[in-house]
Amino acid sequence: MSRVLDAAAVAGVLLLAACGDHSDPVPTYIVQPGSFARRVSGDGVLKAVNATPLSGPNDAPGPLKIAWIADDGTIVKKGDVVVRFDPSDFQRDLLGGQDDRAAAGNKITKSDALASTTAENLRRDAGQADVELAAAKRFHFDDAEAFSRYQRIESSIDQTLAADKKEHAESVLTVRHQLARADREILGIDEKKAGLKIRNAEQGLHALELRAPYDGILVLQRDWRGDVPRVGNTVWPGSPIGEIPDLHAMKAEVFVLEADAAGLAVGEKASVSLESNPLVRYPGSVTQVDKLARPRIRGVPVQYFGVTVSLDRTDPKVMKPGARVRAVLDVEDRKNVFSIPRQALFEKEGKKFVYRKRGGRFDAVPVVIATSSPGRVVIARGIVAGDVLAMRDPTASEQR
Repeated sequence: MSRVLDAAAVAGVLLLAACGDHSDPVPTYIVQPGSFARRVSGDGVLKAVNATPLSGPNDAPGPLKIAWIADDGTIVKKGDVVVRFDPSDFQRDLLGGQDDRAAAGNKITKSDALASTTAENLRRDAGQADVELAAAKRFHFDDAEAFSRYQRIESSIDQTLAADKKEHAESVLTVRHQLARADREILGIDEKKAGLKIRNAEQGLHALELRAPYDGILVLQRDWRGDVPRVGNTVWPGSPIGEIPDLHAMKAEVFVLEADAAGLAVGEKASVSLESNPLVRYPGSVTQVDKLARPRIRGVPVQYFGVTVSLDRTDPKVMKPGARVRAVLDVEDRKNVFSIPRQALFEKEGKKFVYRKRGGRFDAVPVVIATSSPGRVVIARGIVAGDVLAMRDPTASEQR
């Protein structure tokens, strides 16, 4: 948990005790220039500045399910398996693709055989019609003196019928050829789909292991709740799983309470201590502050800002990725300012003022606030050194 560290508050109480007028029923505070510091603290973990990421295989055709994963912080050698994925889905897809391809092949064979038989029948019909047409032409009765009108008409009809039968057979043969080709293309699409399913399954089966690229320590990726990848989790291609860090340059990623984060900015000084050795502090500076606050613990609505602190030096002997740390951030450090106890500041109708003593009375003086902490307030305008301020409302005793 973060807390505000107000070092000046203690000094203000001591100064009040020394300078207050004990004979006056209204306690007072003498204004003097001094220093004002506001510091906030946050908890977090160490991370490497540079690290080789480990992510879901980019050549995987779809999501992968973790079947086994090495423990966080495991020392690995180059080529060691750090994550093994479940092959069940790809094996099922492979068998399904093979069945689909076999079914599509059988349909193609059947369609080709049917088309060949139909084409042969149509060609036979066309040939028969051609023979009939030739016969009709050869025995065409057109001699009016030798044949009756009925015979001549019948001969003409036979010739026309034979020609139409031939034309019809040839047209149907062309149409059936086009239909057979369309059926073949449709079945070819099914065959290609089955082939693609098989290729994806085989590709997935070849991407079931994630190995360490070089020697180092495995640091698993934590989500915003602090959870690491576990057996049964689904991993998408390219999604982060962990990293193998360079231990020679470290940074701290800490969380600061939203209520304490006012004024946090890049460039502010900070110091970090390891939870295992809180007496040693490592100086650094703030290099990143999240734009939005978010919960840190599942089910707890308290909001935190994520802050990244770069360390001026790294001790690889004691600093390891994932080690818990506490950081103290110097949000403000003002010199030669008028810092008064918060009890000496009053507000009425939206206006802030102090009661300044003049002679034997207190006058209300409006002031402008520069900044504040839970115990102290820095006044930008309205008071000067040596002013004596009331620590409680003097008009309240007058009204009584």
